[in-house]
Amino acid sequence: MVTFKYDLNQDIVELQASNWCGLEQVYINGKRVSRKLNFGQHSEHEVKLHDGNPCKFQLLIDPSSEQMVCRIYRKNNLVASIKQGKENLSQSRRSLQNWAIFFTLSSLLLLLLN
Repeated sequence: MVTFKYDLNQDIVELQASNWCGLEQVYINGKRVSRKLNFGQHSEHEVKLHDGNPCKFQLLIDPSSEQMVCRIYRKNNLVASIKQGKENLSQSRRSLQNWAIFFTLSSLLLLLLN
């Protein structure tokens, strides 16, 4: 899971994206305001902030650096561009793989013991 957080005036906005199942979610002050599945290299979420102003989130992978980028626009003006490198993505994938291996081996052990 990749998470981008940003303090946008009086709102705390957060975009969460799963690098395994494609689920993306946008939260404003802890309340989910947008959710979708995306398996492509680019996606957008358009929401309204508590003050009524439009806010757009663009999520993309930069092909040259393999960094995941979250761009936040308020009133069609870019206010933030947050990047996470591929080492964060690799660490997340390794963690999930380790859990999957542990679960599989535990299940096999339980089957052998019965």
